[in-house]
Amino acid sequence: MKNTAIIIPTRLAAKRFPNKPLAKINNIPMILHVFNKAKESNVGEVFVATPDKKIFEIVNNNGGNAILTEENHESGSDRVYEVYSKKLKNSVDLIINLQGDMPNIKPNTISKLEKLMINNNCDIGTLASPIRDENEINDINVVKVHLDQPLKDDSFHEAKDFFRKKKDFIPEKTYHHLGLYIFTKDALTRYVKLARSKLEIERNLEQMRAIENNMVIKVGLANSMPLSVDTEEDLIKVKKNMEKL
Repeated sequence: MKNTAIIIPTRLAAKRFPNKPLAKINNIPMILHVFNKAKESNVGEVFVATPDKKIFEIVNNNGGNAILTEENHESGSDRVYEVYSKKLKNSVDLIINLQGDMPNIKPNTISKLEKLMINNNCDIGTLASPIRDENEINDINVVKVHLDQPLKDDSFHEAKDFFRKKKDFIPEKTYHHLGLYIFTKDALTRYVKLARSKLEIERNLEQMRAIENNMVIKVGLANSMPLSVDTEEDLIKVKKNMEKL
């Protein structure tokens, strides 16, 4: 049996939406919504990785487990690795990197990703959902993933490319990518030691570092579409969605 941990990297200094982890939804900071959904997945121990004392205190004062990390990490995966290497190195086989800006993610979405990873052989796993809104195609805040075959409910296919905007792509093999990854411990260790790649820098997509270094990323079909909060407009949409619930 493989042991899994969930690590949520988050910080206050996001360029597009500063302080967004503390933005309140139903009077609860966003980061606590994400932490609670991760706990409800029952996948494994959950940690918040942050360089900010405000986040650290809010999470720990509300029954969570936050770890203070270095400030100058270049990516969320580097922040995840710091917590893994300091706290979990000999106790877990799989590490989930869950972005801290998906407050309405469903716990069974997280657990589905772990199940797919356990039953398949690859370095990194992630999830995607069908593109249902044409506006998403040209929205650079929506990351797309291209596969060589369409996704079915139980499939786990290799990702061929990730992009924000592209002129020529095949709609039926292109999906809306979710900010959720699962690494084997060896893959995470290898990944963070690689130099930032050309397309990673050009597209501002860290998953391109893995692809350009021949690491295998497989993609499963998400059973729901969590809203990612990249802007204040996104926050308004998420609030409306979560207030209904």
